[in-house]
Amino acid sequence: MKTIQYQLEGGIATLTFDEPGSAVNTMCQQWQQDLQEATAQVLRDKDAIKGILLASNKTTFFAGADLKAVMRLQDADAPRVFEEVERMKKNFRTLETLGKPVVSCLNGSALGGGWEVALVAHYRVAVGDPKIQFGLPEVTLGLIPGASGITKMTRLLGLMGAQPYVMEGKLFSPHEALELGLVHELLPDAQSLRPAALAWIDKHASGAAPAHQPWDDKNYKMPGGTPANPKVAGALSVAPAMLRQKTRGRYPAPEYALSAMVEGAQVDFDTALRIESRYLARLAVGPVAKNMVNTFFFDMNAIKSARSRPKDVPRYTPRKVGLLGAGMMGAGIAHVQASRGVQTVLKDLTQEKAESGRDYSLRITQPRVDKGRMTGHAQAALLARITPTASNADLQDCDLIIEAVFENRELKARVTQEAEPLLAAQGFFASNTSTLPITGLARASRQPAKFVGIHFFSPVDKMKLVEIIRGKATDDETVARAFDYVQAIGKIPIVVNDSRGFFTSRVFGTFVMEGAAMLGEGIPAAVVEQAGIQAGMPVGPLAVLDETALSLSVHVLDQTRADLRAEGGTYIATPGELLVERMVKEFDRNGRAAGGGFYEYPENKGARKYLWPELKTLFEKPGVQWDMRDLQDRLLYRQAVETARCLAENVLTSVHDANVGSIFGIGFPGWTGGAMQFIYGMGVEAFCERAAQLAQRFGPGFAVSPAVKDAIVAHAPRY
Repeated sequence: MKTIQYQLEGGIATLTFDEPGSAVNTMCQQWQQDLQEATAQVLRDKDAIKGILLASNKTTFFAGADLKAVMRLQDADAPRVFEEVERMKKNFRTLETLGKPVVSCLNGSALGGGWEVALVAHYRVAVGDPKIQFGLPEVTLGLIPGASGITKMTRLLGLMGAQPYVMEGKLFSPHEALELGLVHELLPDAQSLRPAALAWIDKHASGAAPAHQPWDDKNYKMPGGTPANPKVAGALSVAPAMLRQKTRGRYPAPEYALSAMVEGAQVDFDTALRIESRYLARLAVGPVAKNMVNTFFFDMNAIKSARSRPKDVPRYTPRKVGLLGAGMMGAGIAHVQASRGVQTVLKDLTQEKAESGRDYSLRITQPRVDKGRMTGHAQAALLARITPTASNADLQDCDLIIEAVFENRELKARVTQEAEPLLAAQGFFASNTSTLPITGLARASRQPAKFVGIHFFSPVDKMKLVEIIRGKATDDETVARAFDYVQAIGKIPIVVNDSRGFFTSRVFGTFVMEGAAMLGEGIPAAVVEQAGIQAGMPVGPLAVLDETALSLSVHVLDQTRADLRAEGGTYIATPGELLVERMVKEFDRNGRAAGGGFYEYPENKGARKYLWPELKTLFEKPGVQWDMRDLQDRLLYRQAVETARCLAENVLTSVHDANVGSIFGIGFPGWTGGAMQFIYGMGVEAFCERAAQLAQRFGPGFAVSPAVKDAIVAHAPRY
């Protein structure tokens, strides 16, 4: 056996998981074969065994399934997947029904298939380290637990109790596991696990009361009751509708998980296992699972491992960071920095404005203090790390200064020139601009090589992504330091090259302006919004335009026109941009912050926003025909094509930055795996064919040129 070390000594059979050449243990093909062999050996040694230990030679217990194998699956592989998982579960059942006490020694995290391995044991001992995580996160990757996790968690916690852990992928610490009864004993360190396990085996090895799983007891009853229980039945009757409201039918995993839970709760244990296997096999070969595994596992790991960070640059830790502008963006950045222990100088024109920016952190943290989730001492310490000021002198010796002032080139140039001389000797300067090219802004800098774009998204405390923009003169050290800074404050960094709108703002603009163009074509606003939501976007394009301010979009349009005129060119606005311009300049509808845009916002807090009634008169055209699939495709394909153009133009340099950036920065639907994975999931030829159809009917924004197609093919992931 290559991945499992089997040892029988003193009546104790120890199965130690140790996959060679891997930092973690996975359910790879070799491990599945070794499990079969180890189980057969246990059966041969049965009379000499008084107890079984499941252990790990890695720093974690077990990581789960081999996800690269999932990426290679095709539709025809479903029967094979079913047979493989059934064979694995047969081995699990052999071990847990042998009549010998089985103990899992959890020295580290056990996630997904790893937690399912842990559940084979009758008794689980774990190191009580709060950093350790247990659970079944498969649904967050478009999969479901299929190696008995659904069936066992449902029988351990009940249908209602298991739902957050099975259907939402909620993870839990060793202490939480103890409270839930999923772990039976916590130990101070890994060295204490084996003695504790042996002590428990000694108590249960006599054979008088053979160790068994709860569901194998003839008196077992499911916690909370089965679906036959009226209370459970009542809750389950509305669960599918509530779930569909969340998933819009785009995410099959939670729906399959619910079905496996409910169906499995009405039959015997072994039949429930087969139901679970069938749902997993069907899901694993589908496109959504592959899309989500690709991005939420492989692409996210590429970013966490700093694949986009320039190499051979020492790691950097920010000590003191200055922020210019205490508005919503500056205040949000200050809060995030201070939450991560970074000393922050928050500078504005007046002391009052600066203190108001610091008070944003007070407003954010006070509800947590009131609910006991944060101590008053921790809150005070966080606020003390923010120094509000109206004086540039307080910026002296900052390692990094970020300007977060209004999107005006002259204003940004002035604050840059005022603050930059105060940087520490090896410090660097950043702009939080969302659209203005960094290379142009860097002309105001004394050291363009030390000038970089760090684009946060609003609201900063909730949005995970930060876009790092390399200007033409920005050096590797500055990009690397910006990357390290973003990771230090707990955000997800992507790295892009300079251009107008960079990547995220450029692609985001295609989404909202395509929606505005639809409205201009006479399609009802409510239909446009539904197309976005049903496609999987968080909200419709018109609602997003309101939140980000129509006036800002028009300001960017005016700035773009002026810039191109100065360069001797002309900018031709799109139909969507022209409609938004009319909304602002003709109808004075500037967005939510200004009182109203495409929507009306009642002053009564309990009242919901509603579409501005005049949209019907101004833009809707009676008799206009539309197809919902066309509308959804227009919103998704337009963004995907623009993302591919960014890749072809070297604005983007990696697919993982494209996918993660599009999901966490723009809200591109998670079920697609991101804008580039949407293309690969569709198939490059099929995508280009559909894009050509859309281009013929709805304009050149959908056209995929030969150069763009070549870039798509060249960057295709290989598994």
